[in-house]
Amino acid sequence: MNIWIAIGLTAAGCYLAKLLGLMVPAGVLERPLVQRLAALLPVALLAALTAQQTFGDGQQLVLDARAAGLAAAALALVLRAPFLVVVGAAVVVTAVTRAML
Repeated sequence: MNIWIAIGLTAAGCYLAKLLGLMVPAGVLERPLVQRLAALLPVALLAALTAQQTFGDGQQLVLDARAAGLAAAALALVLRAPFLVVVGAAVVVTAVTRAML
């Protein structure tokens, strides 16, 4: 039964967060600072998620095949490769690194 309470509270929290977002006055959303933050926030969150998923393992930092794949993807991005090539390079380098270890 505790799981359903958690699901209900999560659903209510998501609904309230969305409702609060809709209640923000339009004048606040048109400020230049708010617009700049809204443009940069997804990039920062994606970078933090990528770093946590690549280097985190529970309570400790790790350096394994995922880091090699991320480095390959970064190199492909620097070389301005298409997105599928970036993903493919990351997959291949991660797989080869895991196979070697």
